[in-house]
Amino acid sequence: MTKVTHRFAAVDLGASSGRVVVGTFRDGTLELDVVHRFPNEPVRAGGTLHWDILGLYRGMLDGLRKAGPVDGIGIDSWAVDYGLLDADGALLGNPVHYRDSRTDGVAARTRDLYQVNGLQTLPFNTVYQLLAAAGTRQYAAAQTMLLVPDLLGYWLTGNVGAEFTNASTTGLLDVRTGNWAWSLIEDLGLRAELFPPIRRPGDLIGHFEGTPVVAVGSHDTASAVVAVPAEHKNFAYVSSGTWSLVGLELDEPVLSDASRAANFTNEGGVDGTVRYLRNVMGLWPLQECMREWGSPDISDLLRAAAAEPLLAHVVDLDDPIFLPPGDMAGRVTRSAGLPAGTDVSTIVRCILDSLALAQRRAVRQAQELAGSTPAALHLVGGGARNELLCRLTADATGLPVLAGPVEATALGNLLVQARAAGVVSGGIDAMRALVRQTQQIVRYEPRGDDAPWRAAADRVRR
Repeated sequence: MTKVTHRFAAVDLGASSGRVVVGTFRDGTLELDVVHRFPNEPVRAGGTLHWDILGLYRGMLDGLRKAGPVDGIGIDSWAVDYGLLDADGALLGNPVHYRDSRTDGVAARTRDLYQVNGLQTLPFNTVYQLLAAAGTRQYAAAQTMLLVPDLLGYWLTGNVGAEFTNASTTGLLDVRTGNWAWSLIEDLGLRAELFPPIRRPGDLIGHFEGTPVVAVGSHDTASAVVAVPAEHKNFAYVSSGTWSLVGLELDEPVLSDASRAANFTNEGGVDGTVRYLRNVMGLWPLQECMREWGSPDISDLLRAAAAEPLLAHVVDLDDPIFLPPGDMAGRVTRSAGLPAGTDVSTIVRCILDSLALAQRRAVRQAQELAGSTPAALHLVGGGARNELLCRLTADATGLPVLAGPVEATALGNLLVQARAAGVVSGGIDAMRALVRQTQQIVRYEPRGDDAPWRAAADRVRR
């Protein structure tokens, strides 16, 4: 590690907000400064739910101005959503939100793709979005498809490409080769010219006002997993936010029939690793309830929820009924068999107990399918602030939970940039060692009694 000070800017876009984080590397230390936050509010127009991509671009530029001079810029975001460019490089409409209903039923009409892409079947995967768009005038006019981070990088630099970790979530990347699955693209009737060259984390995209723009793990979970502060390979992780991404880091994909049936996904990670995981609904139901309730103080809600009885009410958070926005509290109460007017603390506890239960199921299935026995579970991201969720997850999984860092995604983004610039050397293990040395991690031990969790799991399965 050089003793010279270096500063990098991470643009980190989540499903509800974005921020620009400056990482300062100095004398073996890493300090973070969130210099700008901005909302990410979807817009419904003409019956379609869109992302406000120009608002996000403006927020990014405002944040980069506040960051001041930096040695590099990296962009990460959620997966699967994209913009289409015409022959002049102009955007053909705002990207459609993955929670829009246009993909309803598309996956069921498509042959099984697991042996090619290794992905769990989710209705909003890019492949199904493109099949839903095929036949439209916008699709016919398109010449290039860019996933959200690649689109923003194109606007900064003028250069097109598809970063590997995010491209691996589209359903159109070959899980074995790490390149576009051209035969599959042809078989599905999609246009090959839409898919730009693959980039790898650490590749130079171009320059913005003289500053290098570097490809990072542009899928936010890929960046978050880089910053998991594990000392050994034998770990499970939960990247906890709007979604919970629950799984293991592997060297090779798991493509068995049992893995496909369990709906596990093999996504690309930094340095050729495989993120073997399943999407669990995550904190989205709680976030949506809070929005409906007028954004009450989360600390008060969690304090009241902690006083509620354990596992009194649980629902299957993997049920697609919890995917769309609107009337979330009503859907939770009805699914749990609770009466209208149920106290909010009961609803919050139901959601968190159910989330811990879903994370337990995913961790245990991942262990079985991959033949791995993790010694600990690392919970990173915004959910690491939620002490109740961390304690429940430790009890549910029977594993010690190491919570933090909260800013894992930004950290992973910054570390890949710093390595590309020669400021950090070594592989993922070296980057994780720096995270352990510089970030706060809180340990939660399981409290031992698995019987209530087994009983609750049986209730949900029925």
